[in-house]
Amino acid sequence: MAELRRSGGDGASASERILVVFPGYHRAWAAWIAQCLESHGHQATLQRWDPPREIPLEDSLADLLLASGPVLLVLDDWFFELGPRPAGEWNDALRGFVAANSDRFAAVNLTNRSLLPATAVLEPASLWGLSEEAAEERLMRRLGLERRRVPRPSAGRARYPETRCEIWGEVPRRNPRFTGRDDLLTTLHQRLADADRGAAVCTLLGMSGIGKTQLAAEYAHRFSPDYDVVWWVNSDDRNIQRDRLGELAVELGLRVGNEPGERIRAVREALRRGEPYGRWLLIFDGWDDTEGIATLLPQGAGHVLVTSRNRGWSEHTEILEIPAFLRAESTAYLLRRAPHISSAEADEVAAEFGDVPLPLVQAASWLGESRMEVPEYLRMVRERRLSTVDEPATGEGFPQSSMTSWSILLNRLRGAQPQAIDVLGLCTSFAPGRIPLGLIRAYPHADLPEELRWMATDLPAWTRALDTLVNYSVLTRETRGPVGVEMGPHQESVHMHRLVHDIVSKLTSEDSRVVHRQAVRTLLAQADPGNPLDSRNWPRYAELLPHLEPSGALSSAQPRVQETVLNCLRYCYRSGEYKGGLDLARRIRDHWSRIMDPLAQPMLDLTTQESNILRASGRFRDAYELDRSVHQRLGTAEPRSELAELSTKGAMAASLRHLGRYDEAHELQLEVLDGYGRLLGPDEGLALIARHNLGVGLRLLGRYQDGYELDLDTLAKRENVLRARHISTLNSGGAVAHDLRLLGKYRDALARQEPVVRLHLQVLGARHPQTLSARGQLVMCRRREGGHTQDVGPEMASLLDQLAQVHGRGHYRTLAFITNYGNFLREHGDLSQARELIDEAEAGYRALLGPAHPVATGMLSNTGLVMQAAGERAEAMSMFEASFAGLTATLGADHPWVLGCALNAASARNLNGRIADSVELSRDTLRRARHTLGHEHPLTLSCQVALAADLRAAREHEEAGKLEDDGLLGLTRTLGAQHPHTISARQRTRPYWDFEPYLG
Repeated sequence: MAELRRSGGDGASASERILVVFPGYHRAWAAWIAQCLESHGHQATLQRWDPPREIPLEDSLADLLLASGPVLLVLDDWFFELGPRPAGEWNDALRGFVAANSDRFAAVNLTNRSLLPATAVLEPASLWGLSEEAAEERLMRRLGLERRRVPRPSAGRARYPETRCEIWGEVPRRNPRFTGRDDLLTTLHQRLADADRGAAVCTLLGMSGIGKTQLAAEYAHRFSPDYDVVWWVNSDDRNIQRDRLGELAVELGLRVGNEPGERIRAVREALRRGEPYGRWLLIFDGWDDTEGIATLLPQGAGHVLVTSRNRGWSEHTEILEIPAFLRAESTAYLLRRAPHISSAEADEVAAEFGDVPLPLVQAASWLGESRMEVPEYLRMVRERRLSTVDEPATGEGFPQSSMTSWSILLNRLRGAQPQAIDVLGLCTSFAPGRIPLGLIRAYPHADLPEELRWMATDLPAWTRALDTLVNYSVLTRETRGPVGVEMGPHQESVHMHRLVHDIVSKLTSEDSRVVHRQAVRTLLAQADPGNPLDSRNWPRYAELLPHLEPSGALSSAQPRVQETVLNCLRYCYRSGEYKGGLDLARRIRDHWSRIMDPLAQPMLDLTTQESNILRASGRFRDAYELDRSVHQRLGTAEPRSELAELSTKGAMAASLRHLGRYDEAHELQLEVLDGYGRLLGPDEGLALIARHNLGVGLRLLGRYQDGYELDLDTLAKRENVLRARHISTLNSGGAVAHDLRLLGKYRDALARQEPVVRLHLQVLGARHPQTLSARGQLVMCRRREGGHTQDVGPEMASLLDQLAQVHGRGHYRTLAFITNYGNFLREHGDLSQARELIDEAEAGYRALLGPAHPVATGMLSNTGLVMQAAGERAEAMSMFEASFAGLTATLGADHPWVLGCALNAASARNLNGRIADSVELSRDTLRRARHTLGHEHPLTLSCQVALAADLRAAREHEEAGKLEDDGLLGLTRTLGAQHPHTISARQRTRPYWDFEPYLG
């Protein structure tokens, strides 16, 4: 082996300065080599090298020798395509200049493929397929350097390039023909490295076809040794984006359920903390809709890349504009892909396509595969463009020539490979981006059109067609599954660029489009798991949903396809994707209203799901009007459908409850329950739902005992019919505990709710919306029970954060908990934060429900309590009186909410010197509380203690003393001697009542 010239005086033991020369494509190897050299006491300088074609190769090689030490070339077949240059030029330079300076040059080889014959002069040490230890040993031996055992810290070390990072998530395969962009990649890496912690987010911005995705993928591969986690998130569709980001939770080992929002929050928290990995890279590809950024973008020590066409990202992240290729990059790509053309011809083709990467890729693929001469190719492109005056525009500044070049390609394939045209047409009936093309192999017995059945039965023909399209750069292959595991054809997916999808669609005949869309609709229906309630099926629904409209599924008259469409909508509701669900419901209604009767069963099912999503989004009035309009139509329809009417009435009752019209809702719900019981039987699923909803209405009416008895019976029926772990059974268990708490049986409520929450956590996960509600109820049970006061505060703060992440702070469920936490803080002396929270909740409810809604009115009482605690007595009394009067007018004088407001109003009258008025109100309130809630209810006993205080102020001490003694005995019996309410009453602290908002 040739010996390298030494710069030190003591031979191999001297410290060397080595210049490591590499193409940008192999930056990871160069970094690892430099690390190895430095760990043995040597100095390494990295030099990315791409010698310009116009400079003689000997001159570029001579420039490398200006360095003082050995020059190490990092070789593979890619190295000899730099420029690119003819193989003969490289061989001449190696045999001449390099051979003459062999004492200065050394090389390592990263491939098992043949290199140029003259490479032998470098005597490259092969590192291909070696372990890290063996590669390091061979590198040092080739350079003639002694290995020194120097301890190397693990932190910050470059990973051996053959070792994949800990988590590698669906990054597109590396493009072996990736060209240029080295300066852009270096700039991007530097920006991310220099950014402050939590702010390392950069958006690659540019028009379609400019190469944003390719650049992001190359960055991931080139700089992967810098990261422990690299995770790719396709972001063209919101549902797929959320599902894909949530999948990272499983890879990180986080113990969460299947609900996308829960998984995303867990992922963001883990990344923020840097546990279990602090060096991570997330890439959101094709994220054009900037809504919801705050709930998806992670923060922490890692890096985030976004690719987008939307300039709105400049308001949220740093922007890196992606320009067209430099002319040298364009010509280099063309010359590598089609080596038979000249540099001048490559320049002409690049000019024709405006140096835009996507059309250049297609042009290069055509020239490389067909071996056509450039003059002939350009003549075809130009003549076809001039003669086709009706050719559709491509938009976005995309060169018009590209449409013509695609037309030429398709014409060639029609003659040479018609089956590839079939596959391509099928792809255009899916949405662009990731296409689950393997569905056609997964369901070979699907009822496909006769001319497409070969796709399911003839695997060799299928493979040839796909290979052709991949070779012509029309599609790229993707697979989903663990790294290193080969996926079968039935699991295969491909990626079709949005712009290619658009162009090919325009060049596809209408007859073909009809056939292909029918096939895709059939496949989507076959792939429907059939149960959107099961969260294990949600990833499949997220995959199917984007393809409904392109395939024509939304306008299909086939019942099986319509059911798939509805199941996708049900998935949106169950998974909490309300915004996407409402948009999908609108599009379904737009299509179906043209092809079916408004009262057809699919339309009624659509209304049910849309109404559910509207209510879940807080749009109660819209939901009610939607259901009411359908109910009016049903009332005049012939023949009559009583079940449809009952379903619509049940939805209307739910909306009326949320709107505060409790009596109307109750009467309607009674009709629904009676009807289902008569038509279906008392234990059928719909009847049980109606029973549960009747219990909700009874709670809102203040009929707590009636609600408890009904809910207890419903729970028993559901445990018998559905079993204990069913989501509806869990809901009934929570309802019983809620009733017990409202009845003042705090210990019993707590004992009920604790196992209910444990089951919710096991079955649904910690952050499922129903689990969060159950956890909120548990916190309130602990607070009312009185023995967990020290633990409740931090638990409430944490739960409020989680609710806000799931629903947003303006959602009615979050507002309810904001209220409860604000009341807790006020009770424990934090008036400042309590006022902020109560003010926020009051304003939120007023905006959501209107000022006259019972919940918005009841919130005034909470505001009054804060004011009274702050010494603002007159202002507090105004709030109490307004709340008392407003709720009396809407709910009646005996409703428990009214009784609580009356308790607070009497207290304010006393504090403001209106003793006689206070006594009168307190006496009336006690009488009504005993009638409504019973003598032993905590609110009744509080009213009794309050009346005693007012009577003392009025100097009626005998009656006051008797009432107080009886009240203390009652509190001791019901709550215990050490309960905070009992202690406060013993200390003669005036009782109060905080309003707990509830919408059902």
